[in-house]
Amino acid sequence: MNISAIHRNTLDLLLAMGRESHPREFAALLSAESGVISEVHLIPGSIGGEASAQVPFEMVPLHLGITGSAHSHPNGAIWPSDADIRFFSVSGSCHIIVGYPYGPDDWRCFYPDGTPVTLEVVP
Repeated sequence: MNISAIHRNTLDLLLAMGRESHPREFAALLSAESGVISEVHLIPGSIGGEASAQVPFEMVPLHLGITGSAHSHPNGAIWPSDADIRFFSVSGSCHIIVGYPYGPDDWRCFYPDGTPVTLEVVP
């Protein structure tokens, strides 16, 4: 599925999750409808840490139609690490990083190889 946008309320939720979990990192999976990211799925057994979040993929229900992932960078660096890119390669085609201080512009989206992609924010 070609992802072209994210719903404003979904993006607001991701930014709020970053604020609420700070200074620990959170990780979640995303799904989309008609090319628009619309749902956030928390994963049972995920462990948020100050350096990274661990996601047990055996706990991810296959029927969710996962299109990508989202996680926070409490240090404010909104660029994928090598570990992020390894995670991206097994978790869909569109990946969002939200960073401290989690304001409306403190996020970026990436393809699995770490290339930035622009998403439209829609109502």
